[in-house]
Amino acid sequence: MSNRPSTLEEVARLAGVSTGTVSRVINNAPHVSKKSREAVQRAIEELGYVPNTAARSLATARRGAVVLAISSDDPALFANQFFAEVIAGVNAVIEETDLQLMLVLAASERGRSRLTRILQSRAADGVLLLALRENDPLSKIADEGQVPVVHGGRSLDRTPQHYVDADNRGGARQAVEYLVSLGRQRIATITGQTDQHAGVNRYLGYREALALAGLPDHRVVHGDFSEASGVEGMARLLDEHPDLDAVFVASDAMAAGALKVLRSRGLSVPEDVAVVGFNDIVTAQHTHPALTTVRQPIEALGREMTRMLVRLIDGEQPTSLILPTELVVRESA
Repeated sequence: MSNRPSTLEEVARLAGVSTGTVSRVINNAPHVSKKSREAVQRAIEELGYVPNTAARSLATARRGAVVLAISSDDPALFANQFFAEVIAGVNAVIEETDLQLMLVLAASERGRSRLTRILQSRAADGVLLLALRENDPLSKIADEGQVPVVHGGRSLDRTPQHYVDADNRGGARQAVEYLVSLGRQRIATITGQTDQHAGVNRYLGYREALALAGLPDHRVVHGDFSEASGVEGMARLLDEHPDLDAVFVASDAMAAGALKVLRSRGLSVPEDVAVVGFNDIVTAQHTHPALTTVRQPIEALGREMTRMLVRLIDGEQPTSLILPTELVVRESA
């Protein structure tokens, strides 16, 4: 055996794991599989590796917390099933670690200042960002915090280094293609927020599907993903385009509002107007009629974001991830 001291990288290479996993085994951290732990221990013994005590001290000098920062100050946020499912996914992974979760609503100046203080004081080991808008100041605050950052979704002005997103464009395209396959030719849409990546890409998916089918795409109103904007948007569409025979709605909450308006106008769903939503939150199964929608794995989004952040904290370099979507056919289309 060489007299040269073995390195952390050599242990990782022999064990077939990342250097972050080696560090977690050395520091007796949780969330390491039995197989990986045993492989690291064998490699340490074979190489005669002696951990650097200074490096080990630095590795364990964590605050033991991560921040979930949401670009919203809406008091109804916690009643929003999308955010509730994302938070459930985040918490499920946090519970498998020794980390604590801090939630910051940071659309206001006060919320952003709070996040800045947390990061400047090194009170957190990493940040999860959610619901960012175009040119959102949260991105800059997180980048300047010098801790790992994972984005839930992407923003319009930049593609972050580490993110987890759903296939918004492909899911929307599939939804509209399905409506076309039913023989619908006057297909409208209620978009999500056009300063958010998800809202824009669901709109682009709608336009692409209609372009491929040779159908017009001018029956459009813009919403903000809320049920109230679905009510307002559907009323406007019917006033401006009374001949429409289908509508793709960029969120299930907006679709629930649209169904209420169609019912109040005496229109039958799906006979007069077919409706497809997006997300597949629990409400989609209980609307009247039950909502055909695009399922995105919302809780998985929260889980994968958090797993990615934990790996970054451990010194690994995971790749970004786009989760698949799936059309769920029910009674509304």
